[in-house]
Amino acid sequence: MNQLATVRSLQQRISTMQPARLADGLPTPQSLKPLLPGGAVRKGAAISVQGSLHLALSFMHEISQSGAWCGVIGVPNLSVEAAAQTGLNLERLVLVPTPGKHLIGVAGMLSEVLTALVLAPATAPAPGEIERLNARLRDHGTALVILGNWPRSDTSLQVIDSRWSGLESGFGMLRTHELSVRSTDRRGGRTHTVRFCDGRLT
Repeated sequence: MNQLATVRSLQQRISTMQPARLADGLPTPQSLKPLLPGGAVRKGAAISVQGSLHLALSFMHEISQSGAWCGVIGVPNLSVEAAAQTGLNLERLVLVPTPGKHLIGVAGMLSEVLTALVLAPATAPAPGEIERLNARLRDHGTALVILGNWPRSDTSLQVIDSRWSGLESGFGMLRTHELSVRSTDRRGGRTHTVRFCDGRLT
């Protein structure tokens, strides 16, 4: 069975298990709310993230924990352990590590049944592909978190600094990761601090 046929089969299976879509904003971790206009991941909207896969995945934490299905497309080096560390519900997570030239097509098909997607294009998609995917996201109310630039995103996030702590004088382990994140959206530009401890948002 080829990849697109596999995705179609997956669509059918998930559609029977997917809970009803939530009415307004999607569940959003409290510490990420200041990064977003309206304080929530919005249905049908795109968030672009530059500089941190961990941050991108964290937007799906509470969505997946609510019982909704999420997907990660185009991240071949993502381990199941790393996804679990962010708090994602692995029983509600679809991974498509290497979609190749079908990346946008796979994202469009899965947007019909998934509530949120993380997408990592290896190369910049054509403008027409982006517009078609944006339209499908709006039609189906699916949120998109894109690793890289994305036209017409609700908000653009860029990690401008990253600090680890936990090591003492030659002993201990790195436990806390602090990111300085620059957000740009209709509110203008702002700088925020996001902290992770043992992989989880604090």
